[in-house]
Amino acid sequence: MPSGACRDLPPELGPDAVGVLEGRTFMFSDPAGNVPKGSIGGLVHDDTRFLDQWELTLDEIAPLVLSSGTVDAYSAAFFLANANLPDLPANRVGVRRQRVVGDGMYERIELRYFGVEPVSLRLRLAAGTDFADLFEIKESGRYRGPDIVRTHARDGSALAFSYRNGRYAASVRVEADPPADLVEGDSLVWEVRLRRGQRWRCELQVPLRCGEENYRPVVRGFGETFEHGPEDPSTRWAAGKPHLSADVEMIGNVYRKSALDLVSMRIEKTIGGESVVLIAAGLPWFLTVFGRDTLITAYQTMICGPDVARGALVVLAAHQSTTFDDFTDREPGKIFHEYRSGELTQLGLKPYQPYYGGADTTALWLILLSEYWRWSRDDELVCRLRPNADAALGWIDRHGDLDGDGYVEYATRSAQGLGNQCWRDSPDGVQHADGTLPVLPIATCETQGYTYDAKLRMAELAEGPWRDPDLARRLRAEAAQLREQFNRDYWIPDRGGYYALGLDGDKRRIDSMTSNMGHLLWSGIVPEDRAGRVAAHLMSEEMFSGWGVRTLSTADTGYNPIGYHTGTVWPHDNSIIAAGLARYGHRKEANRIARAMMEAAAHSDYRLPEAFSGYDRSFGPRPVPYPTACNPQAWASGAPLLLLRTMLGLHPQGDRLVAEPHLPDEIGRIRLRHVLAGGRRWDVEAVGSHATVTPAG
Repeated sequence: MPSGACRDLPPELGPDAVGVLEGRTFMFSDPAGNVPKGSIGGLVHDDTRFLDQWELTLDEIAPLVLSSGTVDAYSAAFFLANANLPDLPANRVGVRRQRVVGDGMYERIELRYFGVEPVSLRLRLAAGTDFADLFEIKESGRYRGPDIVRTHARDGSALAFSYRNGRYAASVRVEADPPADLVEGDSLVWEVRLRRGQRWRCELQVPLRCGEENYRPVVRGFGETFEHGPEDPSTRWAAGKPHLSADVEMIGNVYRKSALDLVSMRIEKTIGGESVVLIAAGLPWFLTVFGRDTLITAYQTMICGPDVARGALVVLAAHQSTTFDDFTDREPGKIFHEYRSGELTQLGLKPYQPYYGGADTTALWLILLSEYWRWSRDDELVCRLRPNADAALGWIDRHGDLDGDGYVEYATRSAQGLGNQCWRDSPDGVQHADGTLPVLPIATCETQGYTYDAKLRMAELAEGPWRDPDLARRLRAEAAQLREQFNRDYWIPDRGGYYALGLDGDKRRIDSMTSNMGHLLWSGIVPEDRAGRVAAHLMSEEMFSGWGVRTLSTADTGYNPIGYHTGTVWPHDNSIIAAGLARYGHRKEANRIARAMMEAAAHSDYRLPEAFSGYDRSFGPRPVPYPTACNPQAWASGAPLLLLRTMLGLHPQGDRLVAEPHLPDEIGRIRLRHVLAGGRRWDVEAVGSHATVTPAG
């Protein structure tokens, strides 16, 4: 695990901290819009913090907060007033800050005076940077002060900071219009004199330079969307998503919010001359490509079109490993887990360019390749990626199975590698029912389910566009063998019968009862006669909080409602569980999860966070937040789209789209127009268990 003093909580910014993001850029501040020195806040782009201080004061005192918050994903507004000053009572000067991020930051500061007599104020903006690597923001990091060069403009028009360490270089400017009257240290200071009713305004632009790339923020009116060209992949995806209308307004609100958040987290790449788009993992710490998160998000969002899935497949295939490397847990055929661009990674001090410590990512890439083909029927790309698929299957059988027992296990070889390499990747995310930690290597149950599903899906491609019936027969036989031995080795007859979380390095069953059982239903590895018992556990009082399925049963020793993977409720996890329940005919239970998730989102501006606490619904009128959840987070934003697909029973069938809905009476009617499947668009209208699917006009 990375060294350093981990800082899990952001008390210096408060529970109402405001975060805005656009692509690889985010700004995290307190409710006044300020970033105090030494906090976890600041302006971050491409894994480097370019501003670690951004503090506005009037006569050296921070303004009072009237209200603040995001306008949309990439902009925020802060409505403030002066505090009590020696010569001026509070609330005589109204202050409005408007902020937009994207390739840097643009901020507008406006003052308006409501007092009687003219007043003179000293407005100060203190700015600073530490050029910290993203990993250092939450941990203790190296002090770069002596290496940061300041070239501030004497006329008050700009502050400028630059830094270089070997081949790594970065710089940032704060440009002011009108220029400040004075530059004091790293502060711009304006001497402002106001009469009653008079307004004063300043515009600030913060351009960045990363290596050889210059980035300049776009100036726009607040509330305006980012404009891209018509051929831009983000524009195509946003414009091509289906239009939803529903009798229950909440469903439409959650759908639209999810789509907007997903677009804000986009990453655009050019691979082999092709422009593609894929989704970063989440704000604030994970605005980068995470193999597992990116792949699952692409799967969840398939009803909005295949472009995100195509981007994920192409980008991850381009970085598929062909060699061994202990420091990065690299092995031939493996799909990477995480990619970073900060100084520590570029200088080889961190293993993230990229890092391959994910035991499940390779199988998930294969699953997405199949799902992309089922929806798009894009034989050309699927055939082009055949060598990558063969290499991925080879990794599963040779390097993923560390001891030849037929299961994919994980154990890091890197001094900085992850101890747990499944989705429950916190240090205590995998534990026995008595709270003890298992010994490595570990073979978690859902990874075996993903492997089973991947082999069956690759057999389908082998029978179809690959035209390789021998491979299809071999993969189906391997999947059948895996299913048989898995159900022998992972099934625990105690507690009514359930699946172990995994097998540890001594081949002991890791006997905690977890939400991962729902992933087994999604993969199809569970026999029909056991599915009912799994469903009953997932929906029991010990597992289902009323807001969703907990990651760990309340009956297990390690249960903690605010433990990251030991009792919290994760929307992405629940979307997969609901899809798995529906696969086995437990539609009522799947709907119960979907409805609970939608209602939880309604308590947070229709956005689902990364996770929320596992307290029972009777504990309070709304879900209790998890203190440091990413918000927005990609696979949480993707969860409502998969839940909607599950409720409607949507799936492609050849060149057609099939709908087999199971909507509760209280949901009423749902209409989804222009769903892309089989190379054409379809309109879906569903109520209860009835649906019509017609070609879109």
